[in-house]
Amino acid sequence: MGLFDRFKQKVTSIVEQSGLNKLTEGLKKTRNAFVDRLRFVLGSGRKIDAQLLSEIEEILITSDIGVHTTLHIMNNVKDIIKKEGYEDSSEIYNLIKQEILAILSSSSNIKHDDYYSLVHNSKPHIIMMVGVNGVGKTTTIGKLAYNFKQKQKKVLIGAADTFRAAANEQLEVWAQRADVEIIQQKQGADPAAVAFDTVKAGLTRNVDVIIIDTAGRLHNKTGLMQELEKISRVIQKLIPDAPHEVLLALDATTGQNGLLQAKEFAKVSTVTGIVLTKLDGTAKGGIIIPISHELNLPVRFIGIGEKINDLQFFDAEEYTDALFTNEEHDITDN
Repeated sequence: MGLFDRFKQKVTSIVEQSGLNKLTEGLKKTRNAFVDRLRFVLGSGRKIDAQLLSEIEEILITSDIGVHTTLHIMNNVKDIIKKEGYEDSSEIYNLIKQEILAILSSSSNIKHDDYYSLVHNSKPHIIMMVGVNGVGKTTTIGKLAYNFKQKQKKVLIGAADTFRAAANEQLEVWAQRADVEIIQQKQGADPAAVAFDTVKAGLTRNVDVIIIDTAGRLHNKTGLMQELEKISRVIQKLIPDAPHEVLLALDATTGQNGLLQAKEFAKVSTVTGIVLTKLDGTAKGGIIIPISHELNLPVRFIGIGEKINDLQFFDAEEYTDALFTNEEHDITDN
């Protein structure tokens, strides 16, 4: 390996470690609300009995993992306990960790290089961003555009959320930060027309990625479905297999409400992946687990900060390790 290759490998390692540290820090409140409580119950030398298992279920349910997913986890854990004859409560800690990792890994999470390869294979790659107002959809688009730009991809943003006056202004600011172009029209313009103009411009300008913003409202499911279908139908006149990705932005701080939003959007749109925003500083980061389990949707990206480079790929193993990490002691030390 040459000097340059060793230097590149070292820089890559530093960058990856920085991202992991951000994730670990971002999950601190979730860890305190969930894993630390689990450690306290399981690390007290108790025998495994019905009362202990009931307490564990309560911790899982109240940590935004929800009833359905909690029962799935606990049923598997109980089966293993019975099969292996475990008696020490500390054994349960790793069992729960492995069950959560299995859930998060079950949906086909695309790795970094593979994702960019997919983009290259469907040029221009059309991403439609959906989600209710206030979840961080606009900032996510800006961060996503920035990520693609860092990979030498030519990006174009379409401001098809024409119902909110501030939407275009915010998106324009983020487009400038990411140093990418944006197509927009006046407030009240037909969203499908904006999407069509964006794709047409993208073809003319030979861009790699087109990210289309959409209106973020759920009060009228029929209207929302019709609008999203119209946008898809219009851009398919130019690119028959578009959109290639429909990303649903969810706010991690909303907990179970985020899961409900995901279920509603899944009814009216062919969502292909989740972007979980505002993961830093929330105690509700466990919501990612029932989203993966109940909807079987891959989490593509997670937002772990407000800076433009704070949107990173979701990695099931990294997330689980960051969630269950403890710098002070391990459960087996008790």
